Amino acid sequence: MNGGEGSFEPITGDGRPVAEQPTYTRGQLALRNGQDRDEIWVAYRGLIYDVTRSRLWKRGNHYEHWAGQDLTRELDQDAPHTPNVFDRFLVIGQLR
Repeated sequence: MNGGEGSFEPITGDGRPVAEQPTYTRGQLALRNGQDRDEIWVAYRGLIYDVTRSRLWKRGNHYEHWAGQDLTRELDQDAPHTPNVFDRFLVIGQLR
């Protein structure tokens, strides 16, 4: 994190600020599940992360979590790690 907790800005794929990233619908996100297309994306707290290069998401799922979905509720309720796990992935869009 840079600065205080409220000042963290996720890393984006193209260098533009998060607010300037394209928006995608849930339907568009659903296609990026590692099966319908090669991209593997997940959404968390309104941001869409590209997890394609993660060995943990290679088959489009990570334990009981499936790519192409908004995982906010699932991860906030029962994830064994903190939201900082997404810090290593690029934000490529915003969930509409």
